[in-house]
Amino acid sequence: MSEFAATVIRVLPQRRHELILRTLRAEGPAGVQVLAERLGVSQATIRRDLVQLDKEGRLTRVYGGAVSAADTDDPFAEVAMVRVDEKDALAERAAELIKDGEAILLDIGTTAHRLARKLHGRSLTVITSNLMVYEELKDDQEVQIVLLGGVLRRTYHSLVGFLTEDNLRQVHADRVFLGTSGVRPGGQVMDTTAVEVPLKRAMITAADQVVLLADVGKFPGTGIARVCGPEDLDVVITNAPADETTCAALRQAEVEVIEV
Repeated sequence: MSEFAATVIRVLPQRRHELILRTLRAEGPAGVQVLAERLGVSQATIRRDLVQLDKEGRLTRVYGGAVSAADTDDPFAEVAMVRVDEKDALAERAAELIKDGEAILLDIGTTAHRLARKLHGRSLTVITSNLMVYEELKDDQEVQIVLLGGVLRRTYHSLVGFLTEDNLRQVHADRVFLGTSGVRPGGQVMDTTAVEVPLKRAMITAADQVVLLADVGKFPGTGIARVCGPEDLDVVITNAPADETTCAALRQAEVEVIEV
């Protein structure tokens, strides 16, 4: 092997590492598959790179990928990496329910953010206190954004509190798309964060149709605070095969269950 070739082989991993870090800083959390495709290497190679960079403290590995070291105090960034494909499937189906010209409410959370990515170029009004939804759609001239006021919750890129609740009383939406921490076998919708519960309830009141987006990991999921019961829902979109017990309870309450 020539000295030049040996030098190239030694440099390539360093170059890969820099590209990985640059991608995470510029675009946020990224999965192993995405990074492998971006750099043109195998997923096994990317996993080894992430292990090395994590040991060096230059990034943080999370489920399925990594986040920039600057995002290690960012729960939203970490949750955004969990079950990405499942969330995208829900978002794709949810977008099909929306008709041009509608006003929709998008909840706080990562699944609502995935749905926002499917709405570019649509003639819609999007009402939200989810700052990641705002960032996603702010430059799209077709989408009118109504940003609800409130107290900044930095750890989850959202606005919350009594001001947000007051704002919700002044708006009306054709549909609301809710996220959840968990759905109990009886169909009760739960959340882990008490501050979000009154906002979700206010969103339910402000919309004609309530659509719950719950990926496969949300059955039963987590959560100590009850948001609502199945009687408050119109549609639940989840991944197939869905939990049979929960689906039976939802259908008994006349909720349409869509499995994708």
